[in-house]
Amino acid sequence: MTKHEHIVSYKTIITVWLLLLVLTGVTVGASRIDLGALNIWVALGIAATKSSLVISIFMHMKYESPVFKLFLLIALSVLAIFVGLTLIDVLYR
Repeated sequence: MTKHEHIVSYKTIITVWLLLLVLTGVTVGASRIDLGALNIWVALGIAATKSSLVISIFMHMKYESPVFKLFLLIALSVLAIFVGLTLIDVLYR
């Protein structure tokens, strides 16, 4: 097994961190606006963007083999199905 080192520059890390802070501000701002049924979808979209940044840059998934990326995609798809089914259940009660 070979060891791979991936060094992410400080500029990239700081840029992603600042972007995460901005997206947190957008989340707070979006929570103050009444969009009706779209509120949950806007919040989930912002959360998905933030989590994709964390996974790709801070967890170095960007540099992993395609097998790891495939299993991450499968896990996230199952999670999306569970969240979707939960939202459908809550909407039609």
